[in-house]
Amino acid sequence: MAYRDIHARSLADPEGFWMEAAEAIDWVKRPTRALFAEGEPIYEWFADGMVNTCWNAVDRHVEAGRGGQVAIVHDSPVTHSVREITYAELKDRVARLAGALAAKGVTKGDRVIIYMPMVPEALEAMLACARLGAIHSVVFGGFAAHELATRIDDARPRAVIAASCGIEPGRVVHYKPLLDQALEAAAHKPDFCVIFQREQEVAKLVEGRDVSWHAFQYGVEPADCVPVEGNHPAYILYTSGTTGQPKGVVRPTAGHLVALNWTMKNIYGVEPGEVFWAASDVGWVVGHSYICYAPLIHGNTTIVFEGKPVGTPDAGTFWRVIAQHRVASFFTAPTAFRAIKREDPEGRLLAEHDLSCLRYLFLAGERADPDTVIWAQQKLGVPVIDHWWQTETGWPIAANPMGLDPQPVKLGSPSLPMPGHDVRVLDEGGHEVPAGTLGAIAIRLPLPPGTLPTLWNAEARFRKSYLEHFPGYYETGDAGYIDDDGYLYIMARTDDVINVAGHRLSTGAMEEVLASHPDVGECAVIGIADPVKGQLPFGFICLNKGVERTHSEVLAECVNLVRDQIGPVAAFRHAVVVDRLPKTRSGKILRATMAKIADGEDWKMPATIDDPVILDEIAAALAEAGYPAVAPA
Repeated sequence: MAYRDIHARSLADPEGFWMEAAEAIDWVKRPTRALFAEGEPIYEWFADGMVNTCWNAVDRHVEAGRGGQVAIVHDSPVTHSVREITYAELKDRVARLAGALAAKGVTKGDRVIIYMPMVPEALEAMLACARLGAIHSVVFGGFAAHELATRIDDARPRAVIAASCGIEPGRVVHYKPLLDQALEAAAHKPDFCVIFQREQEVAKLVEGRDVSWHAFQYGVEPADCVPVEGNHPAYILYTSGTTGQPKGVVRPTAGHLVALNWTMKNIYGVEPGEVFWAASDVGWVVGHSYICYAPLIHGNTTIVFEGKPVGTPDAGTFWRVIAQHRVASFFTAPTAFRAIKREDPEGRLLAEHDLSCLRYLFLAGERADPDTVIWAQQKLGVPVIDHWWQTETGWPIAANPMGLDPQPVKLGSPSLPMPGHDVRVLDEGGHEVPAGTLGAIAIRLPLPPGTLPTLWNAEARFRKSYLEHFPGYYETGDAGYIDDDGYLYIMARTDDVINVAGHRLSTGAMEEVLASHPDVGECAVIGIADPVKGQLPFGFICLNKGVERTHSEVLAECVNLVRDQIGPVAAFRHAVVVDRLPKTRSGKILRATMAKIADGEDWKMPATIDDPVILDEIAAALAEAGYPAVAPA
């Protein structure tokens, strides 16, 4: 069946489409229907079914005789180690950990905070919670104590599962002292903490509160899977809120299972038994959906990678992992590829590895600029698929369905809406705009299964953040347009569309032009307040390794490029060369913070920043260019 027919059917007959997709899941009690719309605009899917996520991700593969298949590969260049865990081993490990949690009183509906690095035990902790019907909330390992404390107070966990440390290139990150500080600061006190001691650092345990991972599980009775209702929360994942109070995105169990399972074959193009790798972190939504849950639900082998795209040890580490583990489909952030391209622009390190196993590369997390996509296509010789989704949705809103009906790739576009997503582009008044016109991207309700039904203990905030601005729609917060063929183009966050002398312009379009310059490895454009034009664009440019020309030469060419390709209306005249851009740990560029520094506004150090020192470098570059820089609030 063709993509367009399938997408049309998913909108015209969501009941039939999703009940059919639900047949691929093992149910304890089958749902009587797919969509429950009684509480609109709050919708639920498969609410009256009974199911267990851990059974579908682990036990059923063992029961089907595939227990000997590798479920998880842990590849850790920072510890120079690789290990494999089969589905049968994973079942035993998860059942034992779940049994230990149950013996300490953790039951269905209890929350458990998980604060761990990229080790298989992080996935085991998630699956053990799912086995019991407990609701996990993974906090990115090494997150600041204050941020961890706010999440503890919001989720009110019965327990915390943490590691003694994380390992970054050249340093050990001390998790346990951060956890101790967070627990001291938090008003809510969990009953106990389970600490996974790593050999790189053995943490001091607090008597009466902390137990070690192995001792905790010694001699316990393994736990069976606990059936839960279809609308029971599988997990809470906190995403940054504009007020400073994090938003707890709720992921419902049954819709999560059905939607993720559908995506593995149809979008990512893999069959059960094949190796799938998402190079992300379990602390982010990609890690939840495509390191832990979707590959295991679908019966794939998943890779837990503890390293970086460059520096562990070099810009060829991704190629080594793909070749060594025979990865069929690979998913990472454009930021990672820009870093690799900047270090090894000629792609010389690729020649050292046999990548004949790789069929697809998927990119998401930041806009995939055409220059990076072309570079990856040329070097890898496989389809490079930009796709777009959010923490809130849990799986792709727009993509190219490589296992279903691959569509032509259009550079700069994450392709087409996936089933259940009725994507529209609206003006400020909520009216649809013509094809090719920039506007706010919204999705007609109801959202499909697996997307957020609400925020944790904050329904009013959910309605205000996502539903109120455009009644009948989910507001994505992204701006872009749809072309005449129905392809979607994400140009910026709504906040990053700048107004230059009455013209609404996309910073993403300017970044696309700058990235096409052969000497530019990475770039960002922000809007800076201007008394005459309202806002003016300002560019930050990182050069490729080995560029020996003067900065002024490259900058002059970049300014002319934007003038030629977007026009004088962009008023793009100012840019600086910097060594690196400030990013979150998931690879998103902190454009809003950079703009506040440039405008002399008070700003707060983002909790998710990868390296705070970079903001000092940005402030210095802006000050040299004549823009005010102030200390963080």
